[in-house]
Amino acid sequence: MSELLLIIFIVAIAWIYDFYNGANDAANAIATTVSTRTLSPTKALLLSASLNTAGAFVTTRVAKTIGKGIVDPQLLTGDILISALLGAIVWVALSTKTGMPVSVTHAIVGGIIGAVFLPYGLGAIKTEGITKIIKGIIFSPILGFIVAGILLVMIHRIRWKSHPGKIQRNFGKAQIISASWMSLAHGMNDTQNAMGIITAALFAGGFISKFEVPMWVIIGSGLFMGIGTYAGGKHVIKTVGMKLSKLKPVHGFVSETAAGGVIAGASYLGIPISTTHAITSSIMGASTAQRVKSVRWNIAKDIAMAWILTIPGSAIAALIIYTLINLI
Repeated sequence: MSELLLIIFIVAIAWIYDFYNGANDAANAIATTVSTRTLSPTKALLLSASLNTAGAFVTTRVAKTIGKGIVDPQLLTGDILISALLGAIVWVALSTKTGMPVSVTHAIVGGIIGAVFLPYGLGAIKTEGITKIIKGIIFSPILGFIVAGILLVMIHRIRWKSHPGKIQRNFGKAQIISASWMSLAHGMNDTQNAMGIITAALFAGGFISKFEVPMWVIIGSGLFMGIGTYAGGKHVIKTVGMKLSKLKPVHGFVSETAAGGVIAGASYLGIPISTTHAITSSIMGASTAQRVKSVRWNIAKDIAMAWILTIPGSAIAALIIYTLINLI
């Protein structure tokens, strides 16, 4: 296969990955908006899809972490990149089918680690990059939980006792803004995964001399993320927005605002975090601040288990695919 055909193939797989990213993570931005009946699923998906696409243009710092922060991009040969992407796609597709909101970002991280392991070993993994990702894994859900809880307590103290019915109606309208903010922040972080992989392939293949994300890569990645967001994610929306806790508009507003802030901050720092971690922990934080028993902790436990399994699961899938590719 010529270098050009290989790049075209990698771009195609990366954008398929982006599609599944949008399909699984559609719930992150709009699950609470749908579950509180602020917007219909169709309107919410249209809103999220357009702003997910727009988020791709805000920053490329996360793409640089994915593309050159985990492994030296010169080591990312075609078979490694294809194996990493397919490993992530397999894991995310299975998770989306079962309605489990996993981290699509961590799936591609696991895919890269698994694909690199056989030819180069763990010594090829950059400690600094993995440390940055681990910090995101640890701190993003903690921050989401705390910030959402604090916001809800503040709202209760300031406004809640006066007119609770009116407050809920007002927050129903405000939730459209918070869902938009969450969707934009999601695009700022998660579209970067495919952008980083494609840019790494272009750099390793000599098609670009400097590791900068080309505009056509940004446009394509944002577009496929938006299409995936609109096309899928109904099962995950049900898990995040309806099974995890019974939400009212104020909880949705608080959860989306807190999670969007955590994701946007991480994006500007170049940290590829899980938007799923951020929103689910924010929902739990807001619900716990209201009443601890309002969270269905058995569902939360299942989601946490999926988080734990994502990196090793996608790494194993990528390792198997890499082995098959080289056998063929």
